[in-house]
Amino acid sequence: MVNEHALTVSLEEFGLSKYEAQAYVSLIAKGTITAGELAYYSEIPRTKIYPTLLKLEKKKLTIISKSKPIMCTAIAPEDAFDGIIHEQINKVNAMNTLVTNLKKASEESRKSRGSEEKRYFHISANNVLAQLQIMIVGSKSSIKITVDQWGFGLLAECKEQLLSALRKNLDVKLLVAPAQICSESYRAIPEGVEIRATEITQNCFIFDETELLLVNNTNGKGAIFSSTDILGINQEKVFSNIWKNATKTKALADMTKIEAAEIYKIIKTVNENGLMYILNSLMVSKKPESDMLKLLEQNGISLKSKSLDDIIEIMDAVMQITCSGHVNFEAATKNITIESKLNSGHSLPWVSILDGCLQKQGYKTRTIYQNNSKGEKVHIKISKN
Repeated sequence: MVNEHALTVSLEEFGLSKYEAQAYVSLIAKGTITAGELAYYSEIPRTKIYPTLLKLEKKKLTIISKSKPIMCTAIAPEDAFDGIIHEQINKVNAMNTLVTNLKKASEESRKSRGSEEKRYFHISANNVLAQLQIMIVGSKSSIKITVDQWGFGLLAECKEQLLSALRKNLDVKLLVAPAQICSESYRAIPEGVEIRATEITQNCFIFDETELLLVNNTNGKGAIFSSTDILGINQEKVFSNIWKNATKTKALADMTKIEAAEIYKIIKTVNENGLMYILNSLMVSKKPESDMLKLLEQNGISLKSKSLDDIIEIMDAVMQITCSGHVNFEAATKNITIESKLNSGHSLPWVSILDGCLQKQGYKTRTIYQNNSKGEKVHIKISKN
């Protein structure tokens, strides 16, 4: 059943007075009736009914007879409101034109001041994954990604899209939190994506240096910044600086999560404090190998229970990560070779640790150091005491 009160309120919004709206709705409902009957059905005071009818007639919403008693009839709605509807449409069009002109004036003002407005788009938590997959597939040159544990789980669901990007030879780089090395999400990322580890505080995806997708790990919502020339380039520079100092993880890919975490901790500890211990050993204790083992033990890392093969495997991974090098053990000659593509002593902290582990296991060692423009090589000859 039609709600006459609701119709009356709606007509008032079209510019009719309360009495006019009540009278028109009653006429539509009752058909042709006398002015007295209209006053009764519309609940309009009898003294107000005739002035109200005259106003409706002037607006071409009713027809009033010249006979007595006065009879009144409503004009059909499709005829009565055609003019009003067009009037409203014209008002809306005029408002849209006004807003467009105001926007142009604002943009011209910004350009004259040397500034330009940039926009971003909100994405609901339910649509973030689909949007991320679309943006990965749509990338043309590069994808630079920084994710925490939550964001890494999201990215792990984009394996097919990442494979598509790699098939197009895109440069795909990924920064993850150290705790995520060799995790389930880590293993879901296809080979070809270069992964490094560092302390992560945000989920940021940079596409072709021009589009950014930021995702909030507390509520899952995202925001896209498109055609952001300055923002995109700056974020790319920030990413590149972090990337240079981040820890490579390729050498850890086949290890367990616990083994990978231990090696990461060793590298972090030595990088932060190793130089001080080496210098202190050279000036004071004269035993750099023992002091380096103490440094690791002070930070909760013990290599005492490791076999020679385990230690060499750890040091080989460390050298790949830190110096693009290797550790090789020749069982026949009892000769260990540590190679580094970086020179100027980059391998010395790791040589000291390896030397110390060998001595702890009862080996006698003799170290020969070679350095050239292509890197450095250290030979450790071992024999049982």
